[in-house]
Amino acid sequence: MAEQMINGIINVYKEPGFTSHDVVAKLRGILKTKKIGHTGTLDPDAEGVLPVCIGNATKLCDLLTDKTKEYRAKLLLGTVTDTQDTGGTIISENGSWKELSKEEIRQAVLGFIGAYSQIPPMYSALKVNGKKLYELAREGIEVERKPRNVEIYNIEIVSMEIPYAELIIRCSKGTYIRTLCHDIGNKLGCGGCMASLVRNAVGKFHISDSHTLSEIETLWKEGRFFESGILLETEKALEDYAVLKTMPHADKLVRNGNVLTWESFSVVPDTEAGMEDGQWFRIHDSSGRFLAVYEYQKQKRLFKSNKMF
Repeated sequence: MAEQMINGIINVYKEPGFTSHDVVAKLRGILKTKKIGHTGTLDPDAEGVLPVCIGNATKLCDLLTDKTKEYRAKLLLGTVTDTQDTGGTIISENGSWKELSKEEIRQAVLGFIGAYSQIPPMYSALKVNGKKLYELAREGIEVERKPRNVEIYNIEIVSMEIPYAELIIRCSKGTYIRTLCHDIGNKLGCGGCMASLVRNAVGKFHISDSHTLSEIETLWKEGRFFESGILLETEKALEDYAVLKTMPHADKLVRNGNVLTWESFSVVPDTEAGMEDGQWFRIHDSSGRFLAVYEYQKQKRLFKSNKMF
């Protein structure tokens, strides 16, 4: 079994205490394969969905990182820390949250829905001059960080037991929930930080379908890994993209990653009018085998290879 080719994506439930890198390292040991990558870091104290790509699916890591994410977070008002969560050193405490009404807090929280310019925290994996910010922070060095545009699609206030509020947040890639909690506290004038974080979803990967490392290891040791359905086929992660099937004469072209034209395909969309520049397609050869993802260049009426599988 150790020699069997593994290509696909596992929806891992990252437990608290593990870094995303730890998860990848442990999976390499369990599955006896080196070609594994994760799709975006989760803080060590956070838990939840971490899609992990294996084999040819590692080419999708950047694509899955771009997907919409959903988090369940607990906001703590009145406390500011250096890491913007309760795991850090307390910088200040402010009891003015006691004077706030639930409606004032609700309005402040919901006011962050929409486009939002966010300054990344010092305790993050972002790099400045080749060095990670958290490494600089541990040395007591603070550097200027440029604001980044993120988007909060929705915030649902699940419960409010002041000074705590539990939130479900749907947001774009690159959003720091710790920083959102910090910024909500600033807006209310009492400060705030994040008390806990669970990632509920990354794109189509949901927490209800995730698996712990121990579950994965048990399936592997018992020889039930492949039959369990735990491994999502690489192409199934791309089902949002339409399929184009090549004519036999174009099979070699697509296998070599060459540019394709409309004449390369046996079945094409009814009209080009609805085609968008930069639109992605799954490319199957004439026998129906999935080989690549191609991008349509509308002005040139050409299809250019994006990812080869």
